[in-house]
Amino acid sequence: MINFRLLRHLYLFSVVAEELHFRRAAARLGMSQPPLTEQIQVLEAALKVRLFERSSKGVQLTAEGAAILPAVKKLVFQMDRVEVSVQEALRGRGRMLTIGAITTAMASPLPAVIEQLKAEVPDASISVIEIDSAEALLALDEGVIDVAFARIEGDAGQGVQARPLRTERLGVALPAWHRLAARKTIALRELADEEFIMFPRAVSPSFFDGIVAACRAHGFTPRILHESRSVTSQIAMVGCSQGIALVPLGLQELGGERVAIKPLKEQVDVVTIAVAWSARTQDPMVERIVAIAAALGAGGGVRKSAARK
Repeated sequence: MINFRLLRHLYLFSVVAEELHFRRAAARLGMSQPPLTEQIQVLEAALKVRLFERSSKGVQLTAEGAAILPAVKKLVFQMDRVEVSVQEALRGRGRMLTIGAITTAMASPLPAVIEQLKAEVPDASISVIEIDSAEALLALDEGVIDVAFARIEGDAGQGVQARPLRTERLGVALPAWHRLAARKTIALRELADEEFIMFPRAVSPSFFDGIVAACRAHGFTPRILHESRSVTSQIAMVGCSQGIALVPLGLQELGGERVAIKPLKEQVDVVTIAVAWSARTQDPMVERIVAIAAALGAGGGVRKSAARK
């Protein structure tokens, strides 16, 4: 039986876990520190575990606290979603459609897709949350989100269907002072001795596997020295001389003065954006947003990038 009185205590736990500081957490919650400390102690007593270690160095999660945090965050998100849905219902609007998207998709194509959906269904209630590609599959399967815009290629599995929207050619991001930066094109095999900046595979399995497979096809396995959770931060780390990165060639304008993004001699294409949804979904709104995304892709709103000459 769920003890609903503990829901607030779990929310308080999630805030303290994010801040790792009781005074800052209390200020964020609009309460004083002693009651917050007391309610965390009540939660620890109810769960029969210690959630935080307190020392002169600050507050840290215990192993048990770290273990339950992902589930608590998911619960807090679902409760927020319930609250928003109730408010929308009171305003006479339909249910909330939740879209999970990677950062790149939030820039394009998601704004155009939402704009068209709102033009067709003015009272549509849409919530967008940031999510990485691996999380998107699980979130769809568990019903946490309704639609995902993420890097998904091939068989999505887990009862999820996916439709590619954008396929882009890879280029190589190099520090502007790198020995290869003045070249017009660069062969993959010339990167065999370089230090790579990559996504963790857990963040975007298909993107990661595509890059590794391309490198192995040209005689080497990339030496991954640093990991980054977004293409933008990959390029920023290249500018800090932390290594090189294989990134969509269409992002050349993000290089600035410190990073050169050059075409590869080989044509290496990867799916950078796909729209995905649960195969169990029979929701007309989900079907419509998938159709809009696909139509924009077919009409050029979501493009297949070409190498810049």
